[in-house]
Amino acid sequence: MIPRYTRPEMARIWEPENRFRIWLEIETLACERQAELGVIPAEAVKVIREKGNFDIDRIDEIEAEVKHDVIAFLTSVAEYVGPEARFIHQGMTSSDVLDTCLSVQLTQAADELLVDLDMVLESIKTRALEHKDTVCMGRSHGIHAEPITFGLKLAGWYAEMQRNRERLQAARKGIATGAISGAVGTFANIDPSVEEYVCDKMGLAAEPVSTQVIPRDRHAEYFCTLAVVASSMERIAVEVRHLQRTEVLEAEEFFSKGQKGSSAMPHKRNPILSENLTGLARLVRGYCVPALENVALWHERDISHSSVERNIGPDATVTLDFALRRLNGLIKNLVVYPEHMERNLNQMKGLVFSQKILLDLTQSGVSREDAYSMVQRNAMKVWEEGKDFQEELLADADVVKALGEDKIRESFDLSYHLKHVDTIFKRVFGDS
Repeated sequence: MIPRYTRPEMARIWEPENRFRIWLEIETLACERQAELGVIPAEAVKVIREKGNFDIDRIDEIEAEVKHDVIAFLTSVAEYVGPEARFIHQGMTSSDVLDTCLSVQLTQAADELLVDLDMVLESIKTRALEHKDTVCMGRSHGIHAEPITFGLKLAGWYAEMQRNRERLQAARKGIATGAISGAVGTFANIDPSVEEYVCDKMGLAAEPVSTQVIPRDRHAEYFCTLAVVASSMERIAVEVRHLQRTEVLEAEEFFSKGQKGSSAMPHKRNPILSENLTGLARLVRGYCVPALENVALWHERDISHSSVERNIGPDATVTLDFALRRLNGLIKNLVVYPEHMERNLNQMKGLVFSQKILLDLTQSGVSREDAYSMVQRNAMKVWEEGKDFQEELLADADVVKALGEDKIRESFDLSYHLKHVDTIFKRVFGDS
């Protein structure tokens, strides 16, 4: 990813220094266990542990000639270690190093993303509790439906992001596997206990059947999980964009002093953060399909997945990390306009209470078909002529006969729609 959308904390995970440091640790740990098994001298392991190092520029120089990154790395390490380097990589194949390292990097990235999600969850919760009773218009198909509260909208975001956190935890567990099984994964030239030892030290589980590579269904699950998180992020961003439209203006992104919204129109305050999040979500979802296509490799292995993962590993995690931090700031600083919410709620002159009247009529003995017709004919006068819904109902002899004037007026009560807000909040937040 470009620096504009990259946080250093996540970028470091994918830098060559971290990757080669993980490679060296994998190789050294394998040597430690090999020495315990008597395969290599214990004295050699001590030298490897003390002298083991690498030079990134030298690795690049060697790789330019040999066209093989792991061999280039091992050659660079050997130049530091000396003769004892001949015991490094005993019985191993390149995928043992590459795949185990990638698993470590993806778990490191997942840990960063989990921190991001925790921040987002806390911010959403704070704003949800703040606006639990802030009444606003609920919409379906973009059209006024029935009253809700802004806090309920936020509670829905919280519940979804909480599910995403659980998904990411599961994906982290799924990807946290290593393989030190040698060519085609048979352990012919290396004892299985080496794999167990290395994985334990690296915080991984041993892959049950690695076939020389770790099965890519694990990686597909990981990147698909990132895509789901990104889609949830976009759902919030799109909602903010809608709420910030001039005709709605129930909430808007914080607009700082000195900020400019348009190069041409000085009055503009655009939802640039939300639009940016929408675009970044598209990117993260785009990495999902290549990950799924990586699952089908030839026989025990090929490297068609390699070029894909060298790109999508850093890009997907870096992009989502940046986006979640941006989302957190957007939610924390979101400007909410309760007075505009009230204005919009009253815009359709009582139509939001149509279902309550419909149900009252059926409860009074009117068939649903007739009740629907009675309510709708009065509702259409509001749509088409700008009439007041309650006044029209009170002027409709059939409605008044069935309900009476007092019952009609009682049905225009906001508290009816909000009586279970506390119940929903308790489901989402417990006793907070």
